[in-house]
Amino acid sequence: MKLFFTCILALLFIKNSYAQNIAFTKNVFNTWLDTRVGNGLTPTYWYCYGEVYSYPEGKIIAKMEGVDMARFIKITADSVVQISRKIFIYTDLITGQALETYNGIAVQHIQYPYQQISYVHKNNKLVTWVTQGAGTRLQTIGPGTKTFARKQGNGYIFSAPLFLNIVTPKGTYEAYENYDFVTSPKEKKMADKYKLYWNRFGDLPPFAGLGKSIIQLVCNRVPTWSDLSQPLKKYITEKAPLWKDAPLNLAEIESLQK
Repeated sequence: MKLFFTCILALLFIKNSYAQNIAFTKNVFNTWLDTRVGNGLTPTYWYCYGEVYSYPEGKIIAKMEGVDMARFIKITADSVVQISRKIFIYTDLITGQALETYNGIAVQHIQYPYQQISYVHKNNKLVTWVTQGAGTRLQTIGPGTKTFARKQGNGYIFSAPLFLNIVTPKGTYEAYENYDFVTSPKEKKMADKYKLYWNRFGDLPPFAGLGKSIIQLVCNRVPTWSDLSQPLKKYITEKAPLWKDAPLNLAEIESLQK
């Protein structure tokens, strides 16, 4: 009998030791909003850094750093609109400076003037729509229902896998991306309390030629734009001043969509 109860306890421990998906209740939805985009009163800044590798060789092509900055607008008790923009620059492996050319080819960095993302709480799920682009290339992707919540200790992990297969004027864009937002509510510093791990499998950056690549970034939220790295701030100030702040309102988004 003692052995029986020991086995039962062991099974319960194994079951509870894994972080399983949980229902996206209203409380979980509010926690997600606080994690992803803050309180809505001030912009959020996700500072990210990592590397680009060729696949399957695993050769490191370049380093990367960047920032995703956002505000949100409350629509109803169960829906908000996030307005954001992001910039990620490829940097030299040795100097850490932004790459201008790679093997004689001009480097184009990743720059989104805006993204508009709707988050809707419905039937204990998170439903999303993403709008980006301008003019004839304006597009909305959604509804998406693949953002999952997991409870881990006192915090949460919000996982958003993306399976992209989009027809563009330049051809079909295919990639797999995964975002893991991790909250640790007992931490005091913002950078320790909110973290993000991002991975992407897709084509190499155009400057690196043909083939596949892996991009992996680690990110944390920082209080202000001033808390970004000095090289990134220098690049933005001198070459991409639009990325000094998140979009101010929907009117700015509409002007960028024209």
